[in-house]
Amino acid sequence: MSNYRLSPQQLAIAEEKRLKRQAKKLNQRGNAEDPNQQLQHLVRPWVSLPNPMDGQACVVKVMTWNILAQCLVRSELFPTSGKARKAGERERMIHSEIVASTADIICLQEVDRLDRLLPVLESAGYSHSYAAGPLKPHGCLIAFKRDAFRNINEKVIQYDNIEVREDTAGVSLEARIASTHRTKNIGFLVALERVAPERKGYIVATTHLFWHPAYSYERTRQAGILLRETITWRDSILLQDWSCIIAGDFNFTPDDPAYSLLVGNALSAEQKHRLDASRVVHVSIDPTVLTTMKSEPEEGAEEADPDRVIRNSRVAKPTDGLLSDSELSELFPCSLRSAYDEGQRSLRTLMSPGDVATFGDRMSFPVERLGAHEPMWTSYTHFWQSTLDYIFFIDPPQNKTEVTGYLQAHRLEDVASGLPRLHVCGSDHFSLCAQLSTLSLCPDRE
Repeated sequence: MSNYRLSPQQLAIAEEKRLKRQAKKLNQRGNAEDPNQQLQHLVRPWVSLPNPMDGQACVVKVMTWNILAQCLVRSELFPTSGKARKAGERERMIHSEIVASTADIICLQEVDRLDRLLPVLESAGYSHSYAAGPLKPHGCLIAFKRDAFRNINEKVIQYDNIEVREDTAGVSLEARIASTHRTKNIGFLVALERVAPERKGYIVATTHLFWHPAYSYERTRQAGILLRETITWRDSILLQDWSCIIAGDFNFTPDDPAYSLLVGNALSAEQKHRLDASRVVHVSIDPTVLTTMKSEPEEGAEEADPDRVIRNSRVAKPTDGLLSDSELSELFPCSLRSAYDEGQRSLRTLMSPGDVATFGDRMSFPVERLGAHEPMWTSYTHFWQSTLDYIFFIDPPQNKTEVTGYLQAHRLEDVASGLPRLHVCGSDHFSLCAQLSTLSLCPDRE
């Protein structure tokens, strides 16, 4: 038997050819099938990465997607989408893409119209859990293949009510919470145990952080709470040997202070300035704040050319208790890894740089800095385009996880006119999907 193995360069060339064949085959298949049976969305190639794990690794395919709540769809926000704004057209594309993903675990944000979505998930073999912020018309949903996982516990994190200060003596409740804006956003955690004799599984967290571009401090606070509460909850239910997956719409870019603190990058001077400029107190926290004539837009109602101005707020005072940069950093007890940042970074080392489109390619962002290899875009509409969605994960010391595959992001030419778009994507965000292979380095617990 020959021991010959392909070199990394040869493997990269073979993978590049495979991706091109796959894309061509998928498009031909869609054109040839009965129009009533063909997939309603644009199928993207799957990238397979070298797998250093042995056969004992646990493999899980994770999807995250902000599916754009129908209650937030307005013609003035999506002027180029035409019929793709209609609920029926959008749902056909969204349901098609969810089912076609064949993901083991699915994290969805901006979920409404559950009466239409849940039967699709049920018929595709998924169970689910759902949670929403107080009086929110949409929420977060975690679905999982019922023949592979069972839900053994869950927790909702209401960011507006979580205290972040430890020095509570003589400090008001508002100062202990140290928030700048009541947002009704939540984090949603589910403990998913594998349907297998051994007690293994994942802590899965999904979230949709505050949308307003200027509120960097509030998003950083929420991200820190999500990470802290995920780890604390995992340990409190005695599942310290489970890996955690944290995926969702974080509403920040890879050069944001919250991203840096999540992955362990040091804060830059510019990021510290962003945090300082957003240390304000909104009228939702302090009702005595004088409101401006022009009210702040609601979620999903960004202006065509957002001016990113903070309205209806005052400059924070020491008694408001807002966290300093160092105190914010302490909210992040450990560093996460990003599936797409690692996956695309790995692929770029094997292929020519032009074959992988990254956030770092369109921004002045050091290639060695974590986050540089996130997708170039994960949201693309007529008025705004950004990278906002991520699949993060973290292992306990006894586990080792590698990214062994991911779904390519949409090509710019397919979304340039703005999402949602018929036969392309039913949301204004791209779905992300990654395969994680986890090897336990210690014997199973009894």
